[in-house]
Amino acid sequence: MNAFSRSQMLLGNDGIKKLNKSHVAIFGVGGVGGNCIETLVRSGVGEITIIDNDTVSLTNLNRQIIALHSTLNQYKVDVMKKRLLDINPDVVVHTYKTFVLEDTIDTFDFHTFDYIVDAIDTISAKILLIEKAKTLNIQIISSMGTGNKLDPSKLEICDISKTSYCPLAKVMRRELKKRHINKVKVLASSEKPIKPFESNETSSRKQIPGSVAFVPNVAGIMIAGEVVLDLMKV
Repeated sequence: MNAFSRSQMLLGNDGIKKLNKSHVAIFGVGGVGGNCIETLVRSGVGEITIIDNDTVSLTNLNRQIIALHSTLNQYKVDVMKKRLLDINPDVVVHTYKTFVLEDTIDTFDFHTFDYIVDAIDTISAKILLIEKAKTLNIQIISSMGTGNKLDPSKLEICDISKTSYCPLAKVMRRELKKRHINKVKVLASSEKPIKPFESNETSSRKQIPGSVAFVPNVAGIMIAGEVVLDLMKV
């Protein structure tokens, strides 16, 4: 009996060994990314790289798995790493406190990644990651918008060309087409966005989307499941 005994019953001993030798990079440690990261480690992935420059804030408490009153104002990657090592002391965790920009994209050693998860919400950064993954032939899955959504049953994994009712995916399709990138695996919702009630919260963003605990978290777990099954096919 070991920590992965129950998983081994479904994935097999070879499957667990393959996951243990896999290295997944997750960009973004928010509602989607945090749950994805934890699920990957609980599934047996042996090496994780997590990238995020944000700290835990009060408004993260409603949905982000690392957000507690005891972790407020701490760097998300630091909190996530501590949590992961408490789940599996043998997991190898690399952290980067940085944003994905044109002048930082080469900071990361992409050649060591078996899979990339894009769980960030900046379009320019998402494009950079997808371009890099396509150039280096690394598997990638990109999370589309989970804000202003209330029905987790409308979440699906598909090619970006099959998405609907997702403003982020619409912009991404246009930008990827300009770069002659046609196929990208994404997690998206087919639910029409809900108009949020007015909020006093301020941000540099023009409009802050509303978000709940049960949509981005489910999205993160779904992405992790897809990554695990894809890694086992290699």
